[in-house]
Amino acid sequence: MSDILHTENATLFEQLGGEGAVNAAVDIFYRKVLADQRINRFFDGVDMDKQAAKQKAFLTMAFGGPAYYSGKDMREGHARLVKMGLDDSHFDAVIENLATTLSELGVSTTLIGQVAAIAETTRSDVLGK
Repeated sequence: MSDILHTENATLFEQLGGEGAVNAAVDIFYRKVLADQRINRFFDGVDMDKQAAKQKAFLTMAFGGPAYYSGKDMREGHARLVKMGLDDSHFDAVIENLATTLSELGVSTTLIGQVAAIAETTRSDVLGK
């Protein structure tokens, strides 16, 4: 019973498995993104170690974990990519890669849905709308 109550009160970050799980997911996610011909051009010339570190900090904060993210806001951080043609189809490809990564890591469809819903809240800012 206490496990059920703990799960109900746990942050999404905790339910996903905490820092280790988020770090593993981001590393796998970026391998997928860089192999995805639909979106990998947006990462040409990007320091992927730095990018992954920023993403880990952002997702940790977004999922209710410790807030260490100090990067640009989503609109400012993606403005250069919007000028390169970033659009809804690319955003969808990113969400697809994230969902596939989490599924491969054994995350439940319920939690993947919660992750996707959080990601969806950034769509307008990421795409500069």
